[in-house]
Amino acid sequence: MKIVLFCEHKYAVSILAPLQDEANKSQQHEVLWFVDARNIPDFSLKDEVRWTNSIQETYEFFPEAVFVPGNIVPYYLSGVKAEIFHGYAAEKKDHWVIRRYLDMYLTQGPFFTEPFKKLAAKYKDFEVVETGWTRQDWIFNNLHTFDDYKQQLLADNKKSKVVLYAPTFSPSLTSLPFIKESLKTLAKEKDVVILLKFHPLTKQEWVEEYKQLANEVENIIWIDDHNITKYILASDIMISDTSSAVYEFLLLDKPVITYKNVAKDKYWLDLDNIDLLSEAFETVQTSDEYKEKRQWIINNYDPYLDGKVAERMFAAVEDYITQHGVPKERKLNLWRKYQSIKKFGKIKRK
Repeated sequence: MKIVLFCEHKYAVSILAPLQDEANKSQQHEVLWFVDARNIPDFSLKDEVRWTNSIQETYEFFPEAVFVPGNIVPYYLSGVKAEIFHGYAAEKKDHWVIRRYLDMYLTQGPFFTEPFKKLAAKYKDFEVVETGWTRQDWIFNNLHTFDDYKQQLLADNKKSKVVLYAPTFSPSLTSLPFIKESLKTLAKEKDVVILLKFHPLTKQEWVEEYKQLANEVENIIWIDDHNITKYILASDIMISDTSSAVYEFLLLDKPVITYKNVAKDKYWLDLDNIDLLSEAFETVQTSDEYKEKRQWIINNYDPYLDGKVAERMFAAVEDYITQHGVPKERKLNLWRKYQSIKKFGKIKRK
């Protein structure tokens, strides 16, 4: 099968990489990465995989499958266009918006599968298969890869726990304008190292402000690496807001504290008053209530920590092709076509 891994943003690299790993392992697929140079000027896998910045070259590859961890993909590319998602944040409204660019939705777990199946019945132009989320494969294969990094981090700082602060970039949802002093207090009062790991789309003014905080406080550390999963694995507790990374952390059965998370149902400790952060830090680690809620998330959001998500995704797309053939392009109305061309440009048809 000829496959395009459609990589529009830096965070998508680690989401798509398990599909490349599975293709390498099976040796049954030809893979091309489309890497959007506007958002990814320096592609971290440039020396390891076949890739291009050219949408024309991507078109001329004539893929049979295109895996997309985003909301839009050029309609004129051939192949089954499969949504694989960029996270678990169901509380964000655009998670459930159907933009008509995709032939398949490969869902993470039962919580997502049932609503998307209802949407599929409504729109009648895409299919839904539950596979799990690709980053779970990377996690499965790296559960203990960063144990030495964590132990060295704790030893160097003479602390006993690692706290990950990973806020969302969205100006209306982020905790960044409110939490800085509470983080300083936590760093002073508790036996912790605090890692600051920000989304690549975070406003530069906030980036600079928190880099300065890391310079001022010895046990607060700024992280430039965009592979957040490494730091999820190496941390004991997460502090966040309305970020999809919350669910990745909960799926490892680790405690989470958020500030004014907008989710209707919360399976972690959420604060309206950020001054209570130090108190919440103690509560969330010992509470049976939050332990039970984390287990619910594991069962319903993504129970597939088995290392076989990418394998299931390939099988789902191959089954689609067996039933329907390889689509030449996605049939869309003129507005959707215009949006696609506006974002990714025109191609010369062959």
